[in-house]
Amino acid sequence: MYWFSMSAALLVSIGIIAIGAMYLARPATAMRSFGLPLPGDGESTMWWLRLKGVRDIAAGLLVLALMLRGTPQIVGIALLVDALIPLGDMSLILGAKGSTRAALSIHGVTALLMIAAGIPLVMGLA
Repeated sequence: MYWFSMSAALLVSIGIIAIGAMYLARPATAMRSFGLPLPGDGESTMWWLRLKGVRDIAAGLLVLALMLRGTPQIVGIALLVDALIPLGDMSLILGAKGSTRAALSIHGVTALLMIAAGIPLVMGLA
């Protein structure tokens, strides 16, 4: 179970850092896969989307840092707390009548993977 949990933590961390980098480099392209339409066409819209990129990179780096210097239980706690991000994204997309497919397949699956990896680490089962 340990290898599953830590591998999932690594995968999620690297994945969210890559997504964050995409939001910094090409925010409009990244937003199209999020599940909601672009919020507008103004120059400031792209800066708001880049904020999401910074948040994603920071969340991924936090888990990686804890994997390097923390205990498995701390990594599990970080995964469970960070799972609030895709859960929140999913609920916002569903509430806004955005893409149900993106909400469930991208954000919902990410949250489930983070929770499935985090619980065994927190409980000392991994």
